[in-house]
Amino acid sequence: MNLDPALRSRIDSLLQQNRIVLFMKGTRDAPRCGFSAGTVGILNSLLDDYASVDVLADPDIREGIKAYGNWPTIPQLYVEGELIGGADIVAGMANNGELHVLLGLPKPDRSPPDITITDAAADAMRAGLADSRGASLHLSIDARFQAQFYLREAEGSEIRASANGIEILMDVTTAQRARGIVIDWVDSMQGSGLSITNPNAPPAVQSLDVQGLKARLERNEITVIDVRPAHDRALAPFAAAQVLDEDSAARLSALPKDQPLAFLCHHGNSSRGAAEHFRGLGFRQVFNVEGGIDAWSRQIDTSIPRY
Repeated sequence: MNLDPALRSRIDSLLQQNRIVLFMKGTRDAPRCGFSAGTVGILNSLLDDYASVDVLADPDIREGIKAYGNWPTIPQLYVEGELIGGADIVAGMANNGELHVLLGLPKPDRSPPDITITDAAADAMRAGLADSRGASLHLSIDARFQAQFYLREAEGSEIRASANGIEILMDVTTAQRARGIVIDWVDSMQGSGLSITNPNAPPAVQSLDVQGLKARLERNEITVIDVRPAHDRALAPFAAAQVLDEDSAARLSALPKDQPLAFLCHHGNSSRGAAEHFRGLGFRQVFNVEGGIDAWSRQIDTSIPRY
């Protein structure tokens, strides 16, 4: 592909204006492919500020950046105008510490995390590894503290943690998130499987009734975020709330992570999903307003119309 001079100039300008640029699918807050999500997770764990470009929103950039650096896939990371590579290269450099050095950061702590594996979990793992044909047990914990076990051959650069006779391999980012975890085997109505209790994960979303919300608002100690569509907000306004939409998402996501947030919708259902999303971003005091604006109208302020 011959790169149009005007498009080359646009990309040159982006790289000159920003020391670190990630060309990706989606945005930092809402990646739209697994490879972009993985790369964003690594960069977000290391940096507070870097530029990202959503190639899905700009078809010219999407095709042009591939020709610009002669690299066929997205995402692509540039540092000081130099192409570093795609998702696999960024992950590998993060795991061995090269990315930290490149970004001017201290090398990562590669000491194995202390973990606990219960007897029941260890027995289940041993049974699963019996047919692994030499593959090793790996653990991955992403930026939202969602954990995944999988079997794969060892590459040699992994961090190895052992407990109760079981060895688990993980990358350096997972190792930091895994410190102090407890791995157990649980039986429930939904089925049986491994369960992880992680002390590093943000606390679970808490339920908040409208009386509790009113008290917190009177003490000015909580931010209410209204996730309803514009039509619903017009029917029953909640003046004390900030609105969550495409224009405000980035600003609200940048609030201090210890800021208490209460999410509000019509009946308290869709707001829980939004609350879980912000919990995944690292917010540690996240509440869902049970009953939503309907409960507020019935129990607190009857002047607000029900719909």
